[in-house]
Amino acid sequence: MSDVVLIIIAVVAAFLAFRFIAGLVKFGVIALIVLAVIYFLSQGGI
Repeated sequence: MSDVVLIIIAVVAAFLAFRFIAGLVKFGVIALIVLAVIYFLSQGGI
């Protein structure tokens, strides 16, 4: 019985960790795009 509960908790924890990491990756990509745009504009490009 306790093994099943531990497995369920582990699966939920893994799912939440995956969602959190995916969110961080999306945020990082958006931040990189914004920084690139600011850099190009400050260089007088585009």
